[in-house]
Amino acid sequence: MKTFFLEIKTSLLLTLVFAVLLCGAYPLAVWAGAQLFFPAKANGSLVTEADGTVRGSALLAQSFTTDKYFQPRPSAAGTGYDATSSGGTNLGPTSQKLNDSIKAAVAAYRTSNGLAADAPVPADAVTSSGSGLDPHISVSNAHLQAARVAKARSLPVDKVQELIAAHTNGPDLGIFGEAGVNVLLLNVALDQLTAAKK
Repeated sequence: MKTFFLEIKTSLLLTLVFAVLLCGAYPLAVWAGAQLFFPAKANGSLVTEADGTVRGSALLAQSFTTDKYFQPRPSAAGTGYDATSSGGTNLGPTSQKLNDSIKAAVAAYRTSNGLAADAPVPADAVTSSGSGLDPHISVSNAHLQAARVAKARSLPVDKVQELIAAHTNGPDLGIFGEAGVNVLLLNVALDQLTAAKK
């Protein structure tokens, strides 16, 4: 009987020690380290205006619908760009529904950007990413949208192209993937440039 109570006491003490370490000390150490070494990333990579207004996260796409903004990839997340319901369309390459939606998206993209009826359209302009929340578009997609955005903002196309170049991220570690343009950061920079002109 004495051994039984000793084992219960030991078990309870170990449970308490591990609860303090793993549910208190360890998470606190990870949080403190992240705040110390990577504060922006630890807090969600938030993009803020000069007045402190949060515009969103550089890690998540959001909807931009007017001509004065660059458009992100289409989203199948929830009702569109819903971070609580991220996910792709889950439609396969033989899906007629996917084929029809891509054809419609290609036609709409060409029309909104003033492109010829047979102009090539980047795949990322008409298909959603696996998460539906990818914040980047391809460089070619950004360049095709530049003339529309420049016209809507009464800016020289060259100035918009400079902003695209300034907000282009190279491949991860210099070799993985392709270069991409962060749509939110680019649109915020455009707003700042337009505000500075006034």
